[in-house]
Amino acid sequence: QVQLVESGGGLVQAGGSLRLSCAASGRTFNRYAMAWFRQAPGKEREFVAGISWSGGNTYYAESVKGRFTISRDNAKNTVYLQMNSLKPEDTAVYHCAAKMGLGGSSSPDEYDYWGQGTQVTVSS
Repeated sequence: QVQLVESGGGLVQAGGSLRLSCAASGRTFNRYAMAWFRQAPGKEREFVAGISWSGGNTYYAESVKGRFTISRDNAKNTVYLQMNSLKPEDTAVYHCAAKMGLGGSSSPDEYDYWGQGTQVTVSS
């Protein structure tokens, strides 16, 4: 069982930055690939970024490439999402997710555990 708790969301102006954190419980954090997804009102949940168990492989949605960076610290059981050059269309609830196994996926159906999310609002 893994519990995930996100933090770091808030209100920011367009062009600004935020850093999200996701703290995981359990001693097997390094056995999970991790990802960030987001969901805006009236829209489906969409993949944002993912990272392999070791942190050696990362992948991003086209809409955030070059602006967002995912990273993890297995010693701290934490995954991060650094978000720069934020746009109003980035406004959403951001969720982190954990997938058993070494490889990641952009499909939310393959993830086993989810956090409750943190709100990110970008004003124009």
